[in-house]
Amino acid sequence: MQVEGFFFKRRKPLALALSSTFLLIAFSGCTHAPSPDVMATVNSKDISRSDLDKAYNNYKATQGETPDEPSPEQANIVRLNVLRQLIDEEILDQRASKLNLAASDEDVNAKLTELKAPYTQEEFDKKLKQQSMTLDDLKLQIRRQLTSTKLINKEIESKINITDADIAAYYNSHKALYNVIEPNYHLGWIVVTTGQQQPGVPNAHPTSDADARKKIQTVRNSLTTGQDFGALAMNASEDPNTNSNAGDMGFIAESQLQQRDPAAFAAITKLKPGQVTDVLPVYGGAGPAQHAVGYAIYKLISREPAGQRELNNPSVQQSIRQGLRESHAQLLRQAYLEMLRDDAKVRNYFAEQILKQGAK
Repeated sequence: MQVEGFFFKRRKPLALALSSTFLLIAFSGCTHAPSPDVMATVNSKDISRSDLDKAYNNYKATQGETPDEPSPEQANIVRLNVLRQLIDEEILDQRASKLNLAASDEDVNAKLTELKAPYTQEEFDKKLKQQSMTLDDLKLQIRRQLTSTKLINKEIESKINITDADIAAYYNSHKALYNVIEPNYHLGWIVVTTGQQQPGVPNAHPTSDADARKKIQTVRNSLTTGQDFGALAMNASEDPNTNSNAGDMGFIAESQLQQRDPAAFAAITKLKPGQVTDVLPVYGGAGPAQHAVGYAIYKLISREPAGQRELNNPSVQQSIRQGLRESHAQLLRQAYLEMLRDDAKVRNYFAEQILKQGAK
């Protein structure tokens, strides 16, 4: 369960075709919700209408502005899936509490301090407002995210063992994937957008050029004082495709990097592994239509020469180990959550209400 962007962004709702299949709806004779403000219960713990409204508004804020307001039916589809997420979070919270794994106030405050580091207080407050959140809302999200991470680490991650034999078997079955035809650059980046929305960064909140420059320079200054690049990327970068993975862009072929941004390529080729560039402009569009859309700092993680990467290459072993571990963990996390759902007593009153209204 990864941390995305400035805050812990709520996962996107499930595919519409699956939502009705997986909703936890329990029918039990004439039992009714305790009050109209209770949307669901998990082992007798209420999830209120205000809880759902906050989560729904937070989800809408992460999607950016849309040209049209959703219809009531579309809005309720999203609400159903957001409520399903709240139910799952409550199930995990209750399990963690049972195992004494709940995040402490010290844990929450430390993470909050880390999140606030790249911003002034005014900028931080503005970011909260953009996300339709209060400080207490953010603290609750932090607590839940840290708690679920502690739970999954204990119940799942600590039990996964990827052996050298597993790595060798995967390599031998996918050897062609490690035959590189040109040099590759393993890069990370921290990107901040300006008033021009950057393609591929749908969740960014555009700012003025001056604000963007100020923010990225603050990040660059933090790097010079020894702050961790990955932590800054997770907290300050506006690229949702990489910020949850500490800014890691993966391996990029030399020709692709040179074609995409010659200036960035020239700066990156001067780096040694572990070093970062100065602040560089990021461009959108192509040809005459190309224009600056933000600023970025690149980190060279490693440079891989062309040719067959052998199994004894540490980066090959690491990438295979990480891939196998994450694949296995994803399967086990899903199975674990399904097991917890089976053990929980859940009642989704909002779903029942929608069905009753549809039957009239």
